[in-house]
Amino acid sequence: MPLGEHGQVSEPQPRTDLGATLRSLRRAADLSQRELAGRSGVPQATLARIESGRSADPGFRTVERLVRAAGGNLAISLPRAPAPEPGPVPQEELRDAAGRHCPAHLDAREVREPRDWPGVWWAPWSAIPRDRLPRLPAVTFRRNRSTRDEQRDRERVRRDCEVRRYADPALPTTSWRFVAELPDGQLIGELRAHERSDAVLVGRPDPGEREIVLDGVLVVSAYRFCGIGRRLVEALSSEMDRSGIRSAHAIAELGDVHFLLACGFRLEASRPEALRLDRPARSAVSGERPDRPSGSGPAVSGERLDRPSGSGPAVSGERLPPR
Repeated sequence: MPLGEHGQVSEPQPRTDLGATLRSLRRAADLSQRELAGRSGVPQATLARIESGRSADPGFRTVERLVRAAGGNLAISLPRAPAPEPGPVPQEELRDAAGRHCPAHLDAREVREPRDWPGVWWAPWSAIPRDRLPRLPAVTFRRNRSTRDEQRDRERVRRDCEVRRYADPALPTTSWRFVAELPDGQLIGELRAHERSDAVLVGRPDPGEREIVLDGVLVVSAYRFCGIGRRLVEALSSEMDRSGIRSAHAIAELGDVHFLLACGFRLEASRPEALRLDRPARSAVSGERPDRPSGSGPAVSGERLDRPSGSGPAVSGERLPPR
């Protein structure tokens, strides 16, 4: 057994899983096996054997070249404070159909049903019988690194985003504002609303029964469909419960209607309909209105009307003869 400090016998330390460490370093450096082999000068076949555990005792210089090429440091020292280790690979337990590890620098996920596999995006898989579906792989991953980085960024925002009510001293107390922001203060979403009651409108001190009118929910386009808007509406609902307000009203269209329905709003068939009045466009050249349809009443083109005989005084602007 190895000797510790003052010659005392120490317990053997557990062996480092070299394969898992190299995969973690590759993921942190965003390197594939081929890229790390090219940087280090170690054959890719050797690197694959080390990561899979088939190389029981690789040479020290080989390991040193691999670790340094991946941006890590290899040190031999006396026991001190533990050095920070690279984070584990999330899909470490996943294996493909041949039992191999998934690419450590990519984000792999298990395929359980057709919608988990991008390879059937073109097919209406929900309408295809199970016995006619193509054979699904055990795992899948995206090879496009820009798409992967975008997805990782969305996951980071979904995890780190915080929602709170923001009290603006420049606004009245009946104005409500909620913000969604990251720990560094970056604003990624906002909800605005205001209180409404008949008593407030007429200036009575007792507000009576109050309602909330939702003015809008805004989320940065890059982080839409991350659940940020739903969390803002949930914060509004919690604040309504604390304030004793039971109703909130909103006007929306198209996809915003589906969003509010998913957040618990319901359609009100008894509410007034949205109406619009369009005036006829004038001609861009003459400035006149379009031609009058035949049989549609008196002329409105600006010309003087002929006075019918025996029908009273003229209205064309001419003077009447003296009686």
